[in-house]
Amino acid sequence: MASQNSVVFEDFFPAMVEKLGAEGFMKELCNGFRLLVDGDKGVITFESLKKNSALLGLQDMSDEEAICMLREGDLDGDGALNEMEFCTLMLRLSPELMNSSMKLLVEAIVNF
Repeated sequence: MASQNSVVFEDFFPAMVEKLGAEGFMKELCNGFRLLVDGDKGVITFESLKKNSALLGLQDMSDEEAICMLREGDLDGDGALNEMEFCTLMLRLSPELMNSSMKLLVEAIVNF
């Protein structure tokens, strides 16, 4: 059961990949990045995430949740998310997509 303050995340990514294909899915992730990006800085900042998150239906995201998202995805330590960091984070947040990727990898190794 989700706590009252948590964001409920329904994993639509596997269905999106099935419908759009891998290339189409990656284009959609890039579109999501463009919705959240700070136009002047070219990265997702705390301010741009808070300002633009309603466009993705996340208008109830708390400051703490936004900070956690930035920290979790920020691979280079600059306090913001570039496009690669954003896409990587989104893929990591999809357990079903990661599980199916792992199954494909195992099958490829076994069949090699």
